[in-house]
Amino acid sequence: MNLASLIDHTNLDPAAKKDDILRLCEEALEWKFASVCVNPCYVALVSERLNGKGVKVCSVVGFPLGANTMSSKVYEAEKAYKDGAAEIDMVMNISHAKNGSYDLLREDIAGVVRSVPYCTVKVILETCLLEDDEILKACSEAVKAGAHFLKTSTGFSSGGATVRHVELIRRNLPPAIGVKASGGIRDRESAMAMIAAGANRLGTSRSVLICKEISKMTH
Repeated sequence: MNLASLIDHTNLDPAAKKDDILRLCEEALEWKFASVCVNPCYVALVSERLNGKGVKVCSVVGFPLGANTMSSKVYEAEKAYKDGAAEIDMVMNISHAKNGSYDLLREDIAGVVRSVPYCTVKVILETCLLEDDEILKACSEAVKAGAHFLKTSTGFSSGGATVRHVELIRRNLPPAIGVKASGGIRDRESAMAMIAAGANRLGTSRSVLICKEISKMTH
């Protein structure tokens, strides 16, 4: 297994500088990560740097709270696509799940999916804020809405990915729908635990460190 090809190399730090983002791109090209995941303001820069080089551009939408209106999420997604994003990680409306308003939750996601038909859309659940039944219902509605992946966490709330949550999500999704674990994946051990639990994409800012750990072990 080539772990690097499953990693979204991520820098969502609100204080990230242009040089930080360009370095992220260089690292992604060197290690051949799946994508570079950045805030919307850097999508055009990353797209220009990675153009045609085999690493995708990923942007976040409704980040990190998910409490934006659907129309603002749609605008963000469309702008990210125009700027060169091939993947969109959108935060679902967590309040809709807490209120049991699953029709609204589904429509929020479907609006974004419809707006960017050429993009892979990953729906961020923020599992640390949800009960198990809310996670399962949200997963079901996200699949109905056309999501391509369910993602555990933003990394900006009270907790990140856990093996238990990844297993729970994976068990209750169709095989064609991906699972992305993110938040707190800082070393080889945690990365491999998420893969073993059923994740087929990882979001981490420690990608290079993880891959260097693996490289040391195989040489």
